Amino acid sequence: METNRIEYKQELTDDLEKEIVAFLNYREGGILYLGIDKHGKSIGIAQADAVQLKIKDRLKNNIRPSCLGLFDIVAEKRDGHDILKIIVASGSEKPYYIRKYGLSEKGAFLRMGSSSEPMPTNIIESLFARRTRNSIGKIKSPDQDLIFEQLRIYYDSAGKTLNEKFAKNLELLNEEGMYNYVAYLMADNNTISVKTAKYDGLDRIDLIENNEYGFCSLIKATKQVLEKVAIENRTITKITSKEREENHLWNTIALREGIINAFVHNDYTREAAPKFEFFDDRIEITSYGGLPEGLNQEEFFEGFSVPRNKEIMRIFRDLELVEQLGSGIPRILKSYGKECFHFSENFLRMVFPSLEPVNNEEVEQATPQVTPQVTPQVTPQVGSLILLFNGEMNRQEIQNKLELSDRGSFRRIYLKPALKEGFIEMTIPDKPNSSLQKYRLTALGKRIKKNLPK
Repeated sequence: METNRIEYKQELTDDLEKEIVAFLNYREGGILYLGIDKHGKSIGIAQADAVQLKIKDRLKNNIRPSCLGLFDIVAEKRDGHDILKIIVASGSEKPYYIRKYGLSEKGAFLRMGSSSEPMPTNIIESLFARRTRNSIGKIKSPDQDLIFEQLRIYYDSAGKTLNEKFAKNLELLNEEGMYNYVAYLMADNNTISVKTAKYDGLDRIDLIENNEYGFCSLIKATKQVLEKVAIENRTITKITSKEREENHLWNTIALREGIINAFVHNDYTREAAPKFEFFDDRIEITSYGGLPEGLNQEEFFEGFSVPRNKEIMRIFRDLELVEQLGSGIPRILKSYGKECFHFSENFLRMVFPSLEPVNNEEVEQATPQVTPQVTPQVTPQVGSLILLFNGEMNRQEIQNKLELSDRGSFRRIYLKPALKEGFIEMTIPDKPNSSLQKYRLTALGKRIKKNLPK
């Protein structure tokens, strides 16, 4: 049955643009199905691939402002028939209109119930007065001498080629034909810093690792963060009497969606990028900017999409970093629920709790031993740490002797396991974060050291 958000069309008709414009102007967007009659019966559509290309071309050329990045076309099978599903997000540059009819009641439409009606002149004028002008598509890039080799490589890898008109096609130019801020974000070099931080504990007091992935194409930075988080999202293995269970610290699908969502919907007009922080019990993903205008929390949780940066959304979809519009939030909610989202006027933060402490690297043992071991099990990393000890040493001295540059890995794989097993101890145990803190072998550590192969 047709509703305020669902429209059925048996075939591609001349009023396609009218229906899409109405959904773009509607605060919740909508879905148009091709190949289904008005009663909801699947009829099917012939040559669906060719029709899909025709739709993309018509929407690209016949609707203003540009709606690229605000619609998605998905081929589906229903009752054995090929149908097309056009998902339309609510646009942030209302009013949208059919190009050849201009900004008038004949060109602008609004969804009213289950039909698309002409938009009254007073609403057109009101929406136009409030139209978002300070979007990254309209802001001039601070640098006009931009290079896009990284972007070309990613498009080539996705089986797509950027031709000489790519800047115009990807909407990397502002209304004056200059590179806009989207182009700046996608260029090989910019000043946008993307940071990941890791803390020892539950607060931001003891920073043990700080990485910076920015100053490059936003696509490259996104992939670098995805790779970093994948490394941190270690596998937890439990061997029971019946089976071997393996889980990650965080649900991989929800975590990926959270990262992508932060990059795509971040408010870059503040010249700030999203940040990613690891604590002992959680990961926090923070993006700048509250909910986009025209979207409330209830609509957000129901999966309605109002892309803040439609140009970025379009490029991420081209490179298959994003699937269909409105699919990300439901995937996150399936694993973590609404309580993982924290909203404010200037930020949106996702908090994903971990299944067990983030900084505790459990070493998986092989087959369980039948008899107890007199000598505790020592990993190669902890063994190398024990062997180098000579008196009392501070963290930096130990790390230098091991020739390790990554402080986070050193603490997680070497220092903490040695402390946990009682092989070493702190010289100032009541002040673990003291700048004067040193470490020394315990009696157990000295005994282990004698039995380790040099």
